Amino acid sequence: MSSAKLLQGNEACTLGAIQAGVEFYACYPITPSTEIAEYCSEELPKIGGKFIQMEDEIAAMAAVIGASLTGKKSLTATSGPGFSLMQECIGYASYTEVPVVIVNVQRVGPSTGMPTGPAQGDVMQARWGTHGDAAMVVLAPGNVKECYDLTIKAFNISEQYRVPVIVLSDEIIGHMREKVTLPDPASIKIVNREKPKSPEGYLPFKADADGGTPPMADFGTGYRYHVTGLSHDEAGFASNKGEVADALVRRLNRKIEKAEPEIRDFVTESTDDCDVLVVAFGSSAMSSLSAIRKARSQGIKAGLFRPRTIWPFPEAPLAEIAGRAKRVIVAEMNLGQIAREVERVVGRDRVTRVCKVNGELFKPEEILSEIMGGAK
Repeated sequence: MSSAKLLQGNEACTLGAIQAGVEFYACYPITPSTEIAEYCSEELPKIGGKFIQMEDEIAAMAAVIGASLTGKKSLTATSGPGFSLMQECIGYASYTEVPVVIVNVQRVGPSTGMPTGPAQGDVMQARWGTHGDAAMVVLAPGNVKECYDLTIKAFNISEQYRVPVIVLSDEIIGHMREKVTLPDPASIKIVNREKPKSPEGYLPFKADADGGTPPMADFGTGYRYHVTGLSHDEAGFASNKGEVADALVRRLNRKIEKAEPEIRDFVTESTDDCDVLVVAFGSSAMSSLSAIRKARSQGIKAGLFRPRTIWPFPEAPLAEIAGRAKRVIVAEMNLGQIAREVERVVGRDRVTRVCKVNGELFKPEEILSEIMGGAK
C-alpha cells in the first residue's frame, strides 16, 4: 500500500536507498548532507545493514567501493568540499565498473564557502571532476518525492550498467519538508546487478553480447579476479597496450551513450506553445515554475524545461522544445554551468543567463522579471 508521510529531502533519499536495497553506508559527515548519515545510522542496522563513519571522504568513497565489490549495494553522501575529496575514488569506481551511489547535497563554494547556503555549483564537477574520460550519470531531484524516486533510479542505473551514479541535490531540496505519498513497494522496479553463471573462464571485464556491461561476481563467492585502477584487460590485469586502453575507455563510455534514451529524464510544463522557455533544475526550478505560471496569468506564453538527468545531458528533447520558443532563459545558482550546455544545444545568441551565487534561493519575481522584460 502507498503511504503519506511528512519527509525531509535528505530523509527521502535514505528511504529511497533502503527501498532500493542498500546494505552499506560510509561517510564523513558534512553540512548539508548530515541528515542522510543520521538516518542511515538509525535505519540500516534495523535491516541488517552496516553504517560506518570514516576518517574523511576519501576513505568513505573507498569503503563503499569495497563493500560493493562484495555484492552489497552501497551509498555515501557529502557536499562540495567532501565531493572534491572523493573524485579520485569516483574515477576508480568508473574505471573498474563498481556500482556505487553518491548523494551530493550542494552548498556555496568554492572551498568551505557557506555551509548552510544553497548552490548549484557542482554541475561540471559531477561530470568532469575526475581526470580522464570517465563515464558519469548524474540525476537532479527537484522536490522531496524525487529525492526518493531518483535515489532508487540511481541504484537501478548503477547496478544495471556498473557505473557510479551521482544524485545532485542541494541545500534547499535536502532540507525542505513536504507531504509525500510513497508508492506501494510492490510497484517499484528494483534492478540488481547481473551475476556470472560459473567461475569457469570468468572474465570480470569482458563485455556482454551487446558490447556493454559485463556480469559482476561478488568477492568471496568462489570467483577470483583482479581489480586495478590501471588500464586493464578483460581479466582485470594491468596492461600498457594502447589498443587495450583504447578499447576499455571507449566501451565504458559507449555503454552509457547507448543507454542515454533509457536514462534520460526531464519534466516540462506549458512548452507546447511557449514563446519563452525557462530551463532550470533542482530548487531553482521551483521558483522558475512559479514564475512561468505568473507569466501565463499575465498573457506571456512561458514554459519550463527541467532536466532530472543532468548527465547525460538531455540535448535532443531540449533542442526540439527550444526550437519552438523565441527566447530561452536559464536560471541556476551558479555562474552558468548548465547554461553552457544549453547554449551548446540551442545557440548562444538565444540564451539569457539568470545566475545567483549569494547563497539565496531565487525569488520567482527575479525570474519573472527577465521573462517579462524580454517580452516588452
